[in-house]
Amino acid sequence: MEIGNKGVSGDRIIDLANRWQKDVIEEAPDWVSISIGINDVWRQLDHPTMSQVYPDEFEQVYRKLLNEVKEKTKAHMIIMEPTIIEEDIFSKGNKLLQEYINITKRLSREFQAVHIPMHKEFIDYVECNPEVDLTNDGVHMNSLGRMLMAVTWLDVCV
Repeated sequence: MEIGNKGVSGDRIIDLANRWQKDVIEEAPDWVSISIGINDVWRQLDHPTMSQVYPDEFEQVYRKLLNEVKEKTKAHMIIMEPTIIEEDIFSKGNKLLQEYINITKRLSREFQAVHIPMHKEFIDYVECNPEVDLTNDGVHMNSLGRMLMAVTWLDVCV
């Protein structure tokens, strides 16, 4: 089995769309696991004057990408919820993420994709361990955050 990581730090769904043909479709994978959405929200907070990707556009672009997988490959799909923005479950970022999380749930059902409840697992962990950080800066995972992502993915997929 060969695993390819095509993730790019800082990408939003529109950046992923620009790479989709080369990084996914042309690779003809058996499985596609997608983790996107954090930066679509994070940019609303850290760069509010730049062009933003709001939920309607996020869903439209995401659906287009999934349709391309369905039509052009035989790949099974895994859709991950975005994780968290800050370890404060009531942060503005986590509130804004809710619409994006709902989109991942809806698209998972629509495309019969495996759904990974990443945000829920992160929120549950933060609620039980409020003194422990999962990120270095509110969005970039530290080693514990990366481990929680891996365990959550494996719990659903293996």
